[in-house]
Amino acid sequence: MRHHQYKPGFSFVSEPVEFDKYTERELLQYCLGATLYMPGTKDITPSILNKRLLGLTSMVMCFEDSIREDQLSLAEDNVINVLNSLSEALSSNGIDRKDIPLIFLRVRNNEQFIRFTGRLTEKHTQILTGFVFPKFNTLNGYPYLNHLRSLNETSPSILYGMPILESSQIAFKESRQYELAGIKSLLKPYRELILNIRVGATDFSSNFGVRRGINYSIYDILTVKDILSDILNYLGREDDDYVISAPVWEYFLADKDTEFVETLEGGIHSSLLKRNLIVNAAIDGLLREVILDKANGFVGKTIIHPSHLKYVNAMQAVTREEYEDAIQILETVGGVVKSASSNKMNEINPHRSWAKRVRNRAKAYGVIESEEDYAKLFS
Repeated sequence: MRHHQYKPGFSFVSEPVEFDKYTERELLQYCLGATLYMPGTKDITPSILNKRLLGLTSMVMCFEDSIREDQLSLAEDNVINVLNSLSEALSSNGIDRKDIPLIFLRVRNNEQFIRFTGRLTEKHTQILTGFVFPKFNTLNGYPYLNHLRSLNETSPSILYGMPILESSQIAFKESRQYELAGIKSLLKPYRELILNIRVGATDFSSNFGVRRGINYSIYDILTVKDILSDILNYLGREDDDYVISAPVWEYFLADKDTEFVETLEGGIHSSLLKRNLIVNAAIDGLLREVILDKANGFVGKTIIHPSHLKYVNAMQAVTREEYEDAIQILETVGGVVKSASSNKMNEINPHRSWAKRVRNRAKAYGVIESEEDYAKLFS
């Protein structure tokens, strides 16, 4: 896999790297980008084999909320068939490993997780990257993680876990601090198996009977903003180094014919904040939220529509100015220096953790010349 494959002629300052499930975790955790969720009943095989979704680098096939309970057996059989088909295509050179996205399975509960993984063979685990654990909390977390470790002890291929923080125990303030502290302690012994931490803003919103509209972001919903802030505070600290993915944007209205080759006055960030129309209301809302995701330390985003792939992944790219600042900080021992662009101070020790994250994002998504290139990337 490599990000931005749909733009083969794009001129990067530094090209994004290729990656697959065997890439070292320290970098791979930054590479997921826009993670496409789909029902476990969907046969995604033709789209992967025929490379219809060049922007697809990570995906989740869901056994939980996206299907009815009476569809579970159908979904499980479909997932096995998808893994079989991709494994056979890989063995027969019908597809290269670099063309297989990172595939995760969102399990329904611990019982279903244990039962379903009994069906997996070595050829399946070579294709599969890991599992997503819904409504992860201090009560169900240990059985999920313990079984994940057991799978890795018997499998020759690494299998990662991604807990989703979306339970009411986290939503409600009186239990949130205890719950997040407990989750942090619970995850620590399994750190090498945790690829991302994901958050469920839709579930959080439902606890308060609210839903963000198309013209504002999840950060405008005060109760949910408060939850996200605490999650970042507990699990986004430098010493923990978890990569936390941003919540889903619910609105889509694809506009495939729009071109973005014109220069956006003041850059894409300025245009979006001034509410100058760039694509359409749904995509512009997505882009505004991604800007705030990045500002708060989230990397990548859950998505539910393929039209969002290129927009989310394009916005993860690092500008030359950001990259030069990051490298300058990482290559300097202490003190304060003037940035290469001569427009800011780079204070070495306080900015070092930021610089490490920027360097990893630069490897995963590439370095672009300036903000103007964001629009060129997703045109």
